[in-house]
Amino acid sequence: MRYLNLGILAHVDAGKTSLTERLLHAAGIIDEVGSVDDGTTRTDSLELERRRGITIKAAVTAFPLADVAVNLIDTPGHPDFVAEVERTLGVLDGVVLVVSAVEGVQAQTRVLMRAIRRLGLPTVLFVNKIDRRGADPARVLREVSAKLTPAAFPMGTVVGAGTKDARFVSEVSELRRLRLWSQLAKDSRRGSAHPVYFGSAITGAGVPELMAGLRKLLPRSADEASSSAETAGRVFKVERDTTGERIAYVRMFAGALRTRDRLPSGRVTGISVLSAEEGAPVATDVVTAGQIGIVRGLTKVRIGDRIGDLPTTEETTPHFAPPTLETVVEPLDPADRGPMFSALTQLSEQDPLIGLRYDKARAETSLSLYGEVQKEVIQTTLAEEFGVAVQFHETTPICVERIVGTGEALDVIKTGDNPFLATLGLRVAPAPLGTGVSFSLEIELGSLPPAFLTAIEETVRATLTSGRHGWEIPDAAVTVTRTGYWARQSHAHATFDKSMSSTAGDFRALTPLVLMAAVAQAGTRVCEPVHRFRLELPAELLGTVLPALAAFRAVPDSTTVAAGSAVLEGSVPAARVHALGQRIPGLTGGEGVLESAFDHFAPVSGAEFPERARWDANPLDRKEYLMRVQRGVGV
Repeated sequence: MRYLNLGILAHVDAGKTSLTERLLHAAGIIDEVGSVDDGTTRTDSLELERRRGITIKAAVTAFPLADVAVNLIDTPGHPDFVAEVERTLGVLDGVVLVVSAVEGVQAQTRVLMRAIRRLGLPTVLFVNKIDRRGADPARVLREVSAKLTPAAFPMGTVVGAGTKDARFVSEVSELRRLRLWSQLAKDSRRGSAHPVYFGSAITGAGVPELMAGLRKLLPRSADEASSSAETAGRVFKVERDTTGERIAYVRMFAGALRTRDRLPSGRVTGISVLSAEEGAPVATDVVTAGQIGIVRGLTKVRIGDRIGDLPTTEETTPHFAPPTLETVVEPLDPADRGPMFSALTQLSEQDPLIGLRYDKARAETSLSLYGEVQKEVIQTTLAEEFGVAVQFHETTPICVERIVGTGEALDVIKTGDNPFLATLGLRVAPAPLGTGVSFSLEIELGSLPPAFLTAIEETVRATLTSGRHGWEIPDAAVTVTRTGYWARQSHAHATFDKSMSSTAGDFRALTPLVLMAAVAQAGTRVCEPVHRFRLELPAELLGTVLPALAAFRAVPDSTTVAAGSAVLEGSVPAARVHALGQRIPGLTGGEGVLESAFDHFAPVSGAEFPERARWDANPLDRKEYLMRVQRGVGV
């Protein structure tokens, strides 16, 4: 059996869930096409999804396509739920990127395509809604070529665009006659060409041609299960059933996973695989290469866990920016504080980027967020699924700190107020943006036990999650310049004496002090998240809107005016995006369309930097840190 693990991606409201319904109907899996507006779609199964008319959780189904079994993953389109897309990309063989023939290429479309191209994922584009009034396939194709990919290749033309009788006319036979089809198929499977189909998920126009293209133009996984194949898979989704048991969705890349297999996260007690014939999971004893398995029994499983050894080509890195907002959440009834934290812990298993964080000193729970819609969904979920009513504090931006100079620090065993049996010198310097934290040695190899070096490196990375002002330092070059320790000692005829021997714990306790002293000497600058925005509005309103943008610290850097319509593009702090979005309808009489997406971090202006409270012992306050550590508190 050949498998195609296919993702459906799009900007919100482009029609990807409707396209999923149409594909399932065309394949004979469902008798009637469900409606997003009526809440009758197969993949939007959550009650909250049906009420809001948006996809919140990635949903998995299947359908047959001639000799190919397609595992179809419908992902959220709203940018607040991009984490669901993040986890899906690493398990796909190919993608259908849906673009609206009316709205065209939108902010989230560009974000998605950048990630797709960075991964080299084979992708077919489907320009949807050709039957809608205002549909302009030719304009959208130009936008696709200019804003998404210069390798866009139209697979036909549209007749009657903007009418209910709009249809797609395929040019595949012409391509075959010109002997271009074979090369296009090869380029498509390599991700170097992007075929573009046109159609309507509502009327079904263009969908049969799209399905034929999926079979011919996207790569397929082979069933490689054998006794000699190395097992390799990845967990991309975790749910809990009504009993609270964890259920893991696993994409298998090689080999097989069987019931009763033992993994670090638990023992497999049950497996289901998606059936292309039924479009739903069926019980089995084994999930093999190319398949998606729904696995029970993995009590400690987390999203991103590996099953066996994945080859380096399957390594994943973040494809999208992390959440740029955070908020404090508290129960309306103080007695619900425990149940609230338990519920949030469970939600963070399903979405690790929620970034659950608890401040013991203030008894505060904070969450990382992509936006206000996500916050509303979490609030509703806590109330309806867990019976916990909560309220949120004001949403604030998640800043980062950048190292601005070079700093060094040193602590020597039993010198000064150093109570630890460890000597450690560290140097901190700036690192290029996006390169992360590097850790290198200027000490002689073998001069320190490996376990001690591991303790230093792990603590360095953990400590840099809170810089001088409490924000993460994501990029830094850290070098170990000096170390020293007391070797394992014991009294004659006695056991190991901790008071005379260094341990990894000494280095774990000392590292934050030395590192943050070096960071303080180097200095840091706080940077806030900034979004790129695009605002389309009637040209006559420019004089009204431009001054108003300044109040939100939105800075346009380009203005295009054509046919009575104006498009402003520029930057705006993430903290002001939601308020700006609420103001635009009033400023434009409801005719303004605002899009935005995270773009970069920029230095915070002003003499004072925003501070973020630390939740652990503060190594910048040496006296307080030593007192807490020696009491065993907060470390």
